[in-house]
Amino acid sequence: MGKGPLAGVRVVELAGIGPGPFAAMLLADLGADVVRVDRASAVGGAATGGTDFTNRGKRSIAVDLKSGRGREVVLRIAERSDVLLEGFRPGVTERLGVGPDDCLARNPALVYGRMTGWGQKGPLALSAGHDIGYIAVTGALHAIGRAGGPPQVPLNLLGDFAGGSMYLAVGVLAALLESRTSGRGQVVDAAIVDGTAHLTTFVHAFLAGGLWQDRRGVNVLDTGAPWYDVYETADGRHMAVGAIEPRFYAEFLRVLGLDAADLPGQHDREGWPELRDRIGAAFKARARDEWAERFLPGDACVAPVLSLEEAREHPYNTARDVFPELSGHRQPAPAPRFSRTVPETDGLPVLPGGQSRAVLEDLGFTDAEELLAEGVVVQA
Repeated sequence: MGKGPLAGVRVVELAGIGPGPFAAMLLADLGADVVRVDRASAVGGAATGGTDFTNRGKRSIAVDLKSGRGREVVLRIAERSDVLLEGFRPGVTERLGVGPDDCLARNPALVYGRMTGWGQKGPLALSAGHDIGYIAVTGALHAIGRAGGPPQVPLNLLGDFAGGSMYLAVGVLAALLESRTSGRGQVVDAAIVDGTAHLTTFVHAFLAGGLWQDRRGVNVLDTGAPWYDVYETADGRHMAVGAIEPRFYAEFLRVLGLDAADLPGQHDREGWPELRDRIGAAFKARARDEWAERFLPGDACVAPVLSLEEAREHPYNTARDVFPELSGHRQPAPAPRFSRTVPETDGLPVLPGGQSRAVLEDLGFTDAEELLAEGVVVQA
């Protein structure tokens, strides 16, 4: 068992890709005992190995799910678990014999978390897809980008991980909390479309209140405002500006060396092009790191745009140990942070079947050696 607020919670994860494994990693980071069920055929294959950080803090058992005895192994693990996570298309786990009805029949208190893009039901439920398509149909992708330009793809952070993984994790934890009172489990249908749409609630609120235009790059928070944007510096790098509130905006102008009396008003939309040009010219006078020293620490709401490698060495991040070295690699630390039940992780990603024998023994399988000898379960 790990350390953290979820110590004592057992999670079984049916191996998949993307948001499902990340949600399971989040639970493992918080102390849950996560057993990942990998395909038997994955043992010894060309796995991502020691750098798939979403598999850190877990244990892996490799099972032949296409065999009757393999399905029985998964059901027996589910009997001994609090949560099951899967990220297949709707109907796949049912066909494998490890769907919600099969598992809840064995363990009525089990929380069965399902991660999909389109959801378990609906006209697109069985369609293939990826993050970019899911955020497209929610309107979120349409809203990201500059005026006159195409939508800009925000990596796959918005859909897969924010709209997907985080909502799956919150959903199963809420259901788990409820099950401690009712004694009954349930199915959690976490769809990336649902989660991403939910994330846009504040935008819909602004839209309803007449404070948002349904166009890219013309609003306060989408690069429309010159005081909420990124600017190139003398060395070709960038600074991020988010000086929204009047006192922060005033401090921003002071550090930048501009006089508000000589500029268009902060909220004078007709003057925004001129204001943007003046701010841009000011930033071009110095290198990024010179500006960073002038603005931080401070209340101007300005920060340097760092590369992934630079971020690992930034003094703020090193002071808080945001990217500790774990298993020989710099990795993001578990989050959030707790005052008493402090999570720990060695950061070591598991390989398929790496703990098969140990998992069987820990869960009380008296036929462990027989399962291994027959190839129903494979030990790496």
